[in-house]
Amino acid sequence: MQDTAGGLTKINLDNELPKQTEEPSILVPKIEVLQENASPTVQVDNTQDHPRVKSGKTKKVWSIIMVLLLVFLVYNLVACFLVYQKGVKLASSLNQLSKDAQSKDLAKLKTSLEQANVKLNDFRVAYKLISWAKILPFAGPYVKDGDHAATAAKAGIEAGQIVVTTIEPYSDLLGLQGGASSVLGAKTGEQTTRDRIDFIVKTIPDLLPNIDNISAKAKIVSDEISQIDADRYPEVYKGKKIRSKIKAVQDLAIEASSFIVNGKPMLENAPYLLGMDSPRTYMILFQNDKELRPTGGFMTAYAVMKVDKAKFEPVSSNDIYNLDAQYKPSIRAPEPIIKYIKGPYILSQNLRLRDMNWSPDFSVSMQTFTNAISKLGVGSIDGIVAVDTQLLTNLLDAIGPIGVPGFGNFSSETDPECNCPQVIHELESFADIEGPIIWDPLTGKIILRPPNSDNRKKIIGPLMNSILANAFGQPKEKLPALFEAGFKSLIEKHVLFYMFDQKVEAAISDFGLGGTIKDYEGDYLHINDANLGGRKSNLYATEDVTQEIKIGSDGTVTKILTITYKNPAKHDGWLNSVLPTWVRVYVPKGSTLITSEGLDAKTDPYEDLGKTVFAGFFQLRPEGVSKVTFEYKLPFKVSKNYKLLIQKQPGTDGFLYSIKIGKRVEEFFLKTDKELKIGI
Repeated sequence: MQDTAGGLTKINLDNELPKQTEEPSILVPKIEVLQENASPTVQVDNTQDHPRVKSGKTKKVWSIIMVLLLVFLVYNLVACFLVYQKGVKLASSLNQLSKDAQSKDLAKLKTSLEQANVKLNDFRVAYKLISWAKILPFAGPYVKDGDHAATAAKAGIEAGQIVVTTIEPYSDLLGLQGGASSVLGAKTGEQTTRDRIDFIVKTIPDLLPNIDNISAKAKIVSDEISQIDADRYPEVYKGKKIRSKIKAVQDLAIEASSFIVNGKPMLENAPYLLGMDSPRTYMILFQNDKELRPTGGFMTAYAVMKVDKAKFEPVSSNDIYNLDAQYKPSIRAPEPIIKYIKGPYILSQNLRLRDMNWSPDFSVSMQTFTNAISKLGVGSIDGIVAVDTQLLTNLLDAIGPIGVPGFGNFSSETDPECNCPQVIHELESFADIEGPIIWDPLTGKIILRPPNSDNRKKIIGPLMNSILANAFGQPKEKLPALFEAGFKSLIEKHVLFYMFDQKVEAAISDFGLGGTIKDYEGDYLHINDANLGGRKSNLYATEDVTQEIKIGSDGTVTKILTITYKNPAKHDGWLNSVLPTWVRVYVPKGSTLITSEGLDAKTDPYEDLGKTVFAGFFQLRPEGVSKVTFEYKLPFKVSKNYKLLIQKQPGTDGFLYSIKIGKRVEEFFLKTDKELKIGI
């Protein structure tokens, strides 16, 4: 280091350090000593912000985020308010629509549909503002449900508008007001009814395109509604049932869609059934549901009827025993009939005509029956229509009391002597006079019977004529009730059809009027009872059915089916007596019976009609209770959804069913076949 002129000289420290030749060099900073009064050179590293600068930027970012969050919050608050506001208006409009539909005023219904459609469109526009929430983990499913419901409502309203346009020409027949005037509006009496039927049949081709449109809309409703998980919602909210209402709407949508789809083939074949192209001849079988048999009741009488261009004309009526007397039995009877009915089966174990409706499938039973009667010359018919006493009661409810020349008056009013409709009491009085019936062992003819016990053949024809005459003579004010009575009887299986034309038979079966045992992918149940000599005890007997369904962790399904039979009435020795019953339970093919209880006699499980059958015998006494239980395992496993089809036995009248899966319970009266779909 040197002093030069009192100043500082630059010192290079590099020259003072030993050089390393073998070890890696270490970078050493160079220090420059500057002369006095010289300005130092400062090098600033700009790679990092000053703390104050950094803090400012952070605040700015957070400010932007907070503003965005505030905007987002305000947006959603406004969107939710709009959705709520539009939802309230839509709900009010839908409530008004429901009221106007019940008022049966087409003009009001049209207006309500238009207003509901406008309110629904407004709601859907507002709902799009919150559609983004579908991606959220908790709220998302509920937002999706709302979208499904709105889409279903849109299709439903459009279907309603098509329906109103379609039914307007038939408004007077359906008891609706405010429709366009029909060409039949000014007519009354018998001619009016016939003209209306003819008018309906002739306009069926015009209905079919509308049926296609309605069907398409109904399918959209069914598909959208079925995607809503009802179990996601509470049972009750603020005193109102929520979950059960959602399920009810889902069931109704599915049933309506199926009904409309299967209704089209029926409409297409209605002209054939009503003899519009050529006269038709039908055998009418009267099944006494008070003496219950597999297809609806004991075949007590029959009649022959012609239909020509929708005009019905009874030809003859007779007692089934008289037809049976001409038949030579050649088919061995089922063992339960031989063992428990006895009577003629003591003499011969071959099946009688009157017991040929043994198969629960009406078409199968009628194939056996028609093959037998064809040997007696009863072959010039186009099909068989079976009816039971409930049809008579329903029609008399609509028509009112009627008179039958030579037999008196008949009505649906309760007769205190039997606590049953008066018409039922009178028919049973004619048909079942107390006393033995004795058959000739060689000819099979009845050689001894109580006095007047064959009055069935005398009353059926006149009673039919009187009912038809009264039905066709009703003023238009009563026609809606008459139409409803007939429709109710059809869908509740109090009327069954078996047609020889295969196309027509297929249409009838698909619509549910053929009494067929259906194929089904899923769980299945059909309980079928046969009264084997218990007089008319089914007039009083009822049954409650419970199914306890247990689904294992691996999807295995085990069921406990309990049928509780009750007869609250006293023994009278005429209508009510001990009820010997052969019960058959049809379940999915391959099901395994674990145990059964409550049967006096039982058979091993067997297969019939593509199902596995559990069967046995028990007796129900007056003022008594009998309980039959079957525990069994299904032949398949379930994962996400459990499906069950329950088919009602014809002739029965709405027994109570209860389905239990875990904590969930479904209860209903089985009026028609019912399908259940339950998420697990």
